[in-house]
Amino acid sequence: MSDVLPGTTGPARDNLRGAAWLLADMSLNIWALAIVKAMGLGLPAVQIVFLRALTGLVLLVPFILRNRSALRLHQPGLHGLRVALSTLTLTTSFYAVAHVPLALFTAVNFTRPLLLMAMAAALLGERIRPRQWLAGVVGLAGVLIALRPGDLAASAGLMALIATVITGTGAVIVTRRMRAEAPLMMMLIYTGGLAALSALPALWVWQPVGAGWPLVLMIGVFAQAAQYCFLRAQFWGDAGVLGPLGYASLVLSAGVGWFVFHEAPTLELGLGAALIVAATLFANRGR
Repeated sequence: MSDVLPGTTGPARDNLRGAAWLLADMSLNIWALAIVKAMGLGLPAVQIVFLRALTGLVLLVPFILRNRSALRLHQPGLHGLRVALSTLTLTTSFYAVAHVPLALFTAVNFTRPLLLMAMAAALLGERIRPRQWLAGVVGLAGVLIALRPGDLAASAGLMALIATVITGTGAVIVTRRMRAEAPLMMMLIYTGGLAALSALPALWVWQPVGAGWPLVLMIGVFAQAAQYCFLRAQFWGDAGVLGPLGYASLVLSAGVGWFVFHEAPTLELGLGAALIVAATLFANRGR
């Protein structure tokens, strides 16, 4: 499951491959979040995080048994930081998606690509071209048009969403520092760490799952598959390309919101989505 030898920085970036992996990651994550939203407020967010992690660990067992030689730990400190940030991100995002509209959840998350490019440039020394910065700003303008920030009101769900943006972007930055790690090892530490950190809080607020077990299992399956796609995207793609492409998730979430939750897209959402798609194409032109 690894495309890079331990201790190396890996082959040259391949933005087309990275973009394909990122699109798969976004699609799977949106469906996982849609299930969380459909379940409503019936289960505490941290309990869903724990059950998602537990499902992921079960799914990883066959790969672990078949690829034991890939289980070599090279950057334990970064693993720990990534797990801590990811646990916070998942807990706050599961809480937020149950308390705010799906379109709002997705739109606020679209502040992440600009933050990702800025943090990648400042912390990782990645080169972000002026055209890519411009694409990020244009994409953000599209988000603001779609979001209509004048309609927003402060709430616990919105605060959780802002926390999701900050901690989630930090987790991505940490992941981009870990190209020498095998994907299987990263998935194992990530999933096991999520289960360990969320276990006690989940048991403290535990609610009976009842007939919701099939949906909980689907969350785990989709999220675990998305995690692998995400790792491959970060391995292959430049931040300046993956950042603006992340805005395409608005189109995907709008489709799910329309067909599943009957949230009809507004004219503003259509105009904003058009700007987002144009920004993504502009950022990737000639690459």
